[in-house]
Amino acid sequence: MAKNTSLYFRIVEGRNLPAKDVSGTSDPYCIVKVDNEVVARTATVWKNLNPFWGEEYTLHLPMGFHSLSFLVMDEDTIGHDDVIGKITLSKEAIGSQAKGLDSWMNLTRVDPDEEVQGEIHLSLELLKDTVKSSLRCQVIEARDLAPRDISGTSDPFGRIIFNNHSAETSIIKKTRFPHWGETLELELGAEELNEEGTVIVEVWDWDMVGKNDFLGKVEIPFASLHKTPVLEGWFRLLPLGNNEADASGKLGALRLKVRLVEDRILPSTYYQPLIELLVESVISPAEVEDSSALTMLEEVTTVESRQDVAMTLVKIYLGQGLVVPFLDYLNTREVNHTTDPNTLFRSNSLASKAMEQFMKAVGMLYLHEVLKPIINRIFDERKYIELDPCKIDLNRTRRISFKSGVSEAEVRDFSVEMLQTYLTSIIESIVSSVDQCPSVMRVAFKQLHKRVEEQFTEPENEDVKYLAISGFFFLRFFAPAILTPKLFQLRDQHADTRTSRTLLLLAKALQSVGNLGLQLGHGKEQWMSPLHPIILSSVASVKDFLDKLIDVDHDIVSSVPQRAVFMPSVTVKEGYLHKHKAEGPQLLSRFAFKKRYFWLTSETLSYAKTSDWQVRSSIPIQRVCAVERVDENAFQQQNVMQVITQDNDGKLNTMYIQCKNVNELNQWLSAIRKVSIYNERMLPSFHPGVHRSGKWTCCLQADRAVTGCSRTHSAVTLGDWSDPLDPDVETQMIYKQLLQGRDKLRKKYLETEDADPTSSNKETRISPDVHPDGAECNAPPTRPGQSVAARLLVVIEDLEQAHATFQLREIEDATRVILNP
Repeated sequence: MAKNTSLYFRIVEGRNLPAKDVSGTSDPYCIVKVDNEVVARTATVWKNLNPFWGEEYTLHLPMGFHSLSFLVMDEDTIGHDDVIGKITLSKEAIGSQAKGLDSWMNLTRVDPDEEVQGEIHLSLELLKDTVKSSLRCQVIEARDLAPRDISGTSDPFGRIIFNNHSAETSIIKKTRFPHWGETLELELGAEELNEEGTVIVEVWDWDMVGKNDFLGKVEIPFASLHKTPVLEGWFRLLPLGNNEADASGKLGALRLKVRLVEDRILPSTYYQPLIELLVESVISPAEVEDSSALTMLEEVTTVESRQDVAMTLVKIYLGQGLVVPFLDYLNTREVNHTTDPNTLFRSNSLASKAMEQFMKAVGMLYLHEVLKPIINRIFDERKYIELDPCKIDLNRTRRISFKSGVSEAEVRDFSVEMLQTYLTSIIESIVSSVDQCPSVMRVAFKQLHKRVEEQFTEPENEDVKYLAISGFFFLRFFAPAILTPKLFQLRDQHADTRTSRTLLLLAKALQSVGNLGLQLGHGKEQWMSPLHPIILSSVASVKDFLDKLIDVDHDIVSSVPQRAVFMPSVTVKEGYLHKHKAEGPQLLSRFAFKKRYFWLTSETLSYAKTSDWQVRSSIPIQRVCAVERVDENAFQQQNVMQVITQDNDGKLNTMYIQCKNVNELNQWLSAIRKVSIYNERMLPSFHPGVHRSGKWTCCLQADRAVTGCSRTHSAVTLGDWSDPLDPDVETQMIYKQLLQGRDKLRKKYLETEDADPTSSNKETRISPDVHPDGAECNAPPTRPGQSVAARLLVVIEDLEQAHATFQLREIEDATRVILNP
């Protein structure tokens, strides 16, 4: 039974941070680490002791993790950044909260003795005879130790301690992956054999000047050595345990939202009955108003979980090739239940959320193609734009005219001109993008248009069929992307205050375009009126665009993949990176990386000198066997990754690529891992260094072909719209949601009061095989949806039983290993 671990976290804001700069402020940003590996970095909020970030991330961690840390740093232009404080959450602390953590947490001081990482390979044996007894410890090797020296490495040595006995290994210089292969032996007195003490193995970084630095420890109960002849394995290094309290809030606090989802995934066959019920809901509903597995799922879905459920369902039906019938089923029910066209799709129903998540799943690359050039232009130009008279700040304006100063009227006129320019570019880019829009989106909108037109036939509701589509297309897709480009991967960082205001004004204007200008002049923001003419003039072109958008053959969906990311011709990710020049004479590290433009599709990783260069070099994705980080000391460069490939002869080849920051590094690592996740020849280990001067810089081994010294992380990815479809994981999520609402479903559909008025009103459960077609029988009257509910509850119970069975097997296997090591 496979294990699936996902970690969701949002860094909301900070408060009362200490001032680190001479100006009396700080320039704070957050670094996020999972088990001491940096997975994210927020934007820097300049000159602010109460910063707001609002950045959120999802991490898929199939191998699990131990701790999640948030470090708050103060960015300095010159010298090293200052550490303000940190928060560390153990996996157990996060997992103990079923709904996740959402609170303010005080920052604590960073203690070097607590900043440990890595594992050590040991073999311990208790030797007893009539003459003497001893404790023998083979210190074999260690991996992924913390770097303590300025070179990015350490000089580690090991030490074993029991009672007053101790022994040390030799020191291995400049490595985080030492191979000792040494045996340490402690002679023990006869009376010590009966003690209940602890064997401690410590790892230290040797320093010529000053005290040695602590790298971690392992504690093993002495009693366990009596039970096991030889205790051997990899042991996780632990900190000293000098955990400080929260410093009474003197270092400030962070507001964090963290949630852990851990699932054990059953074999696919166990989920098939639930998949069949979900498929049956959309391909053969007797009547759209009849109850189905889908409608019952919506009944037990909470407001908090609705978006996750919607995204999961979209993925399931994409995998089944039924996403259009699925959306049509939900939308038809929503349309039929709506009497006032002004309220159509205005709530956060499952239908609304499903359409929203569907557009992100299949249309993100399309959105990038349409909006990215304009968004980049707005960020690059960084104009001061403001229409609200109450918010115009003349001190923040750049010179608009050649006069000594500018007036509010000049600022407003300039702002109107710039907003009209930007808005015109956005509208023109959208209305000319019919052919770029994914076919499956167009067909889904065509079905929606049809359902709305059938429901609202009155002449006064002529525009409702347009508003239904534009409400999703403009208000829930393009406008949010303009407002927060980072959340849609249009930019690596959030906008600054000035650019953010420009984006907000444009998003408001585009929402009015999506509403076909019907509500202009009725709101409180009358200062937006200078944009009304351009909004009204765009209505005709928007309607024409929507008519062309739905002018598509319904059958086209069956002939092309419904998930754009899996289309070989579609670029999943692209951009400038720096590739290491491996051939020719060895250059200084800083000159060995050459700027190249990279393209990633589901079939190839290609690069060329520029984006319009005709000749490209390509690596087939099917040959990728590892995508990993590279130690900083390998090239004396940060944010370097390696793509390891294997040719037909089994030879490994490595390409080193440098990214501009840690977020870009993580995004490229994740993207390449996702497209290669189903490759058959993935490596279990790799070298985080490079082979130079006859040895690996990481583990100091001479053999270039020696097995890697660190474990690979090929399945660790960032969660986003490009996540590969995984039917088992997705169906498990739906099962958990149904399991939580099982009692509600049983009470509504399967429990009836006894028809005999003299009875004690006891509830009688109806058998799952009661026939709902009204045939004469002795069973109580059936309720609508009773048969479907009965089948669904049986499926839920079968899955629950399967989980219990597999869990029992795991416990038995673990017990067997303990008893028979």
